[in-house]
Amino acid sequence: MSAATARILIIAGSDSGGGAGIQADIKTVTMLGGHAMTAITAITAQNTLEVRDVLALPVALVEAQFRAVVDDIGVDAVKIGMLGRADLADAVHDLLLTLPRDVPVVFDPVMIATSGGALAEKGTTEAMQRLLSLATVVTPNLPELEALGGEAAVSAKASGVLVKGGHAEGDTIIDRLVFRDGEVARWTDSRIHTTSTHGTGCTLASAIATGLGQGMALEVAIDRARRFVRGALHAAPGLGRGHGPMGHQAVRDID
Repeated sequence: MSAATARILIIAGSDSGGGAGIQADIKTVTMLGGHAMTAITAITAQNTLEVRDVLALPVALVEAQFRAVVDDIGVDAVKIGMLGRADLADAVHDLLLTLPRDVPVVFDPVMIATSGGALAEKGTTEAMQRLLSLATVVTPNLPELEALGGEAAVSAKASGVLVKGGHAEGDTIIDRLVFRDGEVARWTDSRIHTTSTHGTGCTLASAIATGLGQGMALEVAIDRARRFVRGALHAAPGLGRGHGPMGHQAVRDID
């Protein structure tokens, strides 16, 4: 399997505004040279200002999408985004157990949209705990990390945790890769002051998954993913009246 054809299966929700979710995931995987495949968990009616409505797809349909893709095309890495409810989190856990143990899994525990809209039902956070042990790396922002029990609790369950510092105060952003025995790497950058931040978490996680699917070591995949996100932020087209989409389509020459 060549790097250009790494097969990345994305389990996440659809964003009608094209800024986050499946739409951001597909753009990211494509721009980084992978082949994006999807198991869509929900359809949302949202834009840069708000989440207006959410329709959760039946668990059986999500499972059918997963199995159809894996049975025929195969998979080199999995990215998990919006799950939204406990029964689906449990189902995804069981689906992952059917994959070979060496398939990397990137888990972005999406709970709240950039616009502030809730994307997870009550009880979903508890169900997500089971997924932590199957993840190669979990990529929570600071509020999500707290909701999952904190850094110590999450790192004790997951193989790796990328603690994202974007929600912290200040003009410097620090992202830290933490394993069970402590911090192993960190990245420090100046904050990019922009309102076009819709989909940053989805983009980062999908970029990491693409790198892992292409055979990169975790730290190398994270480094490239961070540079892709920053490039997309700088290239944002300025659409919408709220938290606008990033400019995935304009990012070049990050390797």
